[in-house]
Amino acid sequence: MTVAVLCACLGMPAAAKESTAEASEAAKEADRQVREAYEEYQGRLQGIARREEIGGSGFTVIEDQIFPLETDCYGEILLVPAMEERYQRLALFFTKEDGNVVYRTDQLAANNWNVGALEQPIVEIGAVSFQDLNRDGRMDIVLIVSCRNKTGVCAGREYKVGDVLFQGKEGFYRDYRLSDKINRFGMNKSAESIVAYVRDGRSAEFLYTASTKAELLRNGFVITKEQDYFRQFEKLGYLEVMPGSYTVAEFSIFMIYLVDEQGNIVWSFQPMGDYDNLYALKGITCRDIDGDGMKDLLVFARYSYEGSLDEVVIESDYQIYYQRTSGFETDTEVKRKIRCSEEDTVAELVDRARAYWGWSP
Repeated sequence: MTVAVLCACLGMPAAAKESTAEASEAAKEADRQVREAYEEYQGRLQGIARREEIGGSGFTVIEDQIFPLETDCYGEILLVPAMEERYQRLALFFTKEDGNVVYRTDQLAANNWNVGALEQPIVEIGAVSFQDLNRDGRMDIVLIVSCRNKTGVCAGREYKVGDVLFQGKEGFYRDYRLSDKINRFGMNKSAESIVAYVRDGRSAEFLYTASTKAELLRNGFVITKEQDYFRQFEKLGYLEVMPGSYTVAEFSIFMIYLVDEQGNIVWSFQPMGDYDNLYALKGITCRDIDGDGMKDLLVFARYSYEGSLDEVVIESDYQIYYQRTSGFETDTEVKRKIRCSEEDTVAELVDRARAYWGWSP
């Protein structure tokens, strides 16, 4: 049966059916190409038997991140990280003194950051640390990788992806649940913050899962009293605007909550994004910014992060959240047009944002 006859039987235009068939074939071909590319990549990775073969197999050894490590299963070895040159994937090779590779892995959180893609956003290794995290007497590996997206909202901005490789009796392994929480709940800022979570149980997860103010305070959240006040929100009612932070390994995670009079959390915001640490809160205001008659929220603060030369960089930034019928929507438009500086104030940013939406001075 031809496509035209089939379409007539189904009551569909032949052109539409042909277009669907072509799209399906194109998708199958794309999947086949990705599968073949991944198999080729894995063949190169798994075929490396000696350290001197790494460079000739399409990987670049990261020389300044090579470290010795004592293990139960292999004895004294070297951790030799290498970056795959075509797809920017990170591989860890464990070699003996004679150069033989005794273990290798690319099963890392950063290599799965772009889900389903072979190419990843890895730029470099940010930190490597050796700690006994599960208290079994063996040294485990804490790894932080710096990444940068080429496209999207955060294109060009670096962020961190943390990971832990536990040493077992027969090699190294990852706990995917731990890696997920490390990165999902902002505990990837430093090796110390990962250790504080994995070894000491200092988790920031409650910041994102708590349902009441009491739960936040019970877990160590500290309210910024001078910026804590009640406001009437048109769609959500009379709420406490409650900013504050939780400190893990000297990094302050900044959050803002809207809490009702019964102490229930109605909404939460994380203005600091990919910054490492809250340095100073400049101010929060609730004003109608986009002209729809409902109060929005603007927060202005100074944040710090680690620069490319391991220096501490302090930067001012702001975020706007627009009140909608069912909650709040994060601004993605004004920030692209209006930059802030160290000299700006909350009032000045509000005036400029309102002018963007057509408010007269």
